[in-house]
Amino acid sequence: MKLGGFASSEARAEYEAVYERGLAALPAPTGTHDIRTEFGVARVYRFGRPGGTPIVLLPGRAGTVVMWEPNLKALIGHGEVYAVDLIGEAGRSEQTVPIRDGADQAAWLTTVLAELDLPSVHLVGYSFGGWLAANLAVRAPERLKSLTVIDPVLTFGGLTAGLVVRATLTAVPVVNRWARPSFLRWISGDAEVDATDPVARVIDEGMRTYRIALPSPRLFTDAQLRSLRMPVLALIAGRSVIHHPERAAARARKLLPQGQVELWPSATHAIAGEAADEVNTRILTFLSECDAAGKTPS
Repeated sequence: MKLGGFASSEARAEYEAVYERGLAALPAPTGTHDIRTEFGVARVYRFGRPGGTPIVLLPGRAGTVVMWEPNLKALIGHGEVYAVDLIGEAGRSEQTVPIRDGADQAAWLTTVLAELDLPSVHLVGYSFGGWLAANLAVRAPERLKSLTVIDPVLTFGGLTAGLVVRATLTAVPVVNRWARPSFLRWISGDAEVDATDPVARVIDEGMRTYRIALPSPRLFTDAQLRSLRMPVLALIAGRSVIHHPERAAARARKLLPQGQVELWPSATHAIAGEAADEVNTRILTFLSECDAAGKTPS
């Protein structure tokens, strides 16, 4: 099996310049960690100060820590926030061993939480990061006080045919120059993408310069979703193109034992950024409820 990596040293240098500008748009990290795992080194940024159960953020594909720019300032108000660049994706993490399946994905993330000495966390994932978060919850839930998934891919519903076709085109060298911006517009509800936006720039540059070699995620079974005993907040974008939103929300409501499932009718798959204030408020309310429920009366 192959490893993920940049197309060339020149491609990496071009990506790094964009990534650095993206980092500059974020609050200053209070710590930077490179965590060695069986599958490579995971770059993790720490923001904020201790206070309450830490939040761990898993980005969407090519999003890196930079994609949380619209959300970090609000989430830091809850306490410490750890943002992970995913192994096998563009960013500052480095893949050294092939990742074969969901068990491997859960294994490296479990190591990250253990090495950071985080016995209890609120895990938050967006899109592919939402699948990674749910995958960890299914396979190794011990450290998870709660799970939040924001329009997660292949979690409550299968991929649409349009997503498969368009995502494939972004990886074809002959056409990806126009396919990448077209894909980003389409996934954002045909909204024009600001070419100067640091989040959009990092995602586009990651898609252009990095070659992913990860297994395709598998849709979770009914039994796996029923096994999630922690509180789960699922925000489903009503105009999402990655799955059929109504069906995904209905399946989540049916199967999650402690699920709070919300279908946001006007939101696109870019919900975390386009509705940042509302998403931030909803997540923080949910986390406060989880923290309060976990306190022992004196």
